[in-house]
Amino acid sequence: MSPLSGFLAVIVFFTAILVAYLTKQFQNENLNYSSPNQMKNTNTKVKTIEKEKVVAETLNGRFAMLGLIAAVGAYLTTGQIIPGFV
Repeated sequence: MSPLSGFLAVIVFFTAILVAYLTKQFQNENLNYSSPNQMKNTNTKVKTIEKEKVVAETLNGRFAMLGLIAAVGAYLTTGQIIPGFV
């Protein structure tokens, strides 16, 4: 096994672990928002945000950070943002 393929295998392994962790966090947050003991909104002028939107935005931000880390890693290892394109 060449050093590059070993490095890529390690990167894929860590990415899989990170995705599994984020999926578990997503499930935990979804359970937190669906609990029946939520506080009641007494002020009628305040807009309520749906729990799906909050969870979706949190997950979107996490995957955006993962993409940024991937872009920095690609640049550091190959010198290109998208390897293969000039």
